[in-house]
Amino acid sequence: METLNLRINREIRAPKVRVIDKDGGQVGVLTLAEALDKAESSGLDLVEIAPSADPPVCKIIDFGKYRYQLTKKEKEQKKTQHQVKVKEIKLKPNTDEHDLVTKIKHAKEFIAKGNKVRLTCVFRGREMMHPEFGQRVVRRVCDDLADVATPESPAKMLGRALSVVLAPGGVKKKTNNGV
Repeated sequence: METLNLRINREIRAPKVRVIDKDGGQVGVLTLAEALDKAESSGLDLVEIAPSADPPVCKIIDFGKYRYQLTKKEKEQKKTQHQVKVKEIKLKPNTDEHDLVTKIKHAKEFIAKGNKVRLTCVFRGREMMHPEFGQRVVRRVCDDLADVATPESPAKMLGRALSVVLAPGGVKKKTNNGV
């Protein structure tokens, strides 16, 4: 949180500071004692808001109110932030055509919401003898989703499962405009 590294009143170390009053107007460069007197006379705090500037910038404000506004702003930013989740779609090497179309439709919905999709083709028993069937199914789904998603890395075998993660953002198809 940003308020932890802010210095207020007597914690400020700089001998001279640039002061901004409570209305946002420039007061000018004052000594620390003068700036503290000005803040105390108005019943507010002197808060160092730009410590790296030369001289540091301090503002005369109510620190409690300022801290409240900062936390409120942070909460608002967290609300607008979208958490990317990884949704998993499980396939088998012998998944039927209609089921595949349905799973592709679900994957498109997940990607449209901004989530990543992990395609996992699980092999059981004798299916391990022919991993190319699973690779064919995974490649087909990746090709069908190519307009909305791109694979993060090539498909990998992890034990008895072939897995690939698709991220939102498809490959734009090149159009031939006679150029």
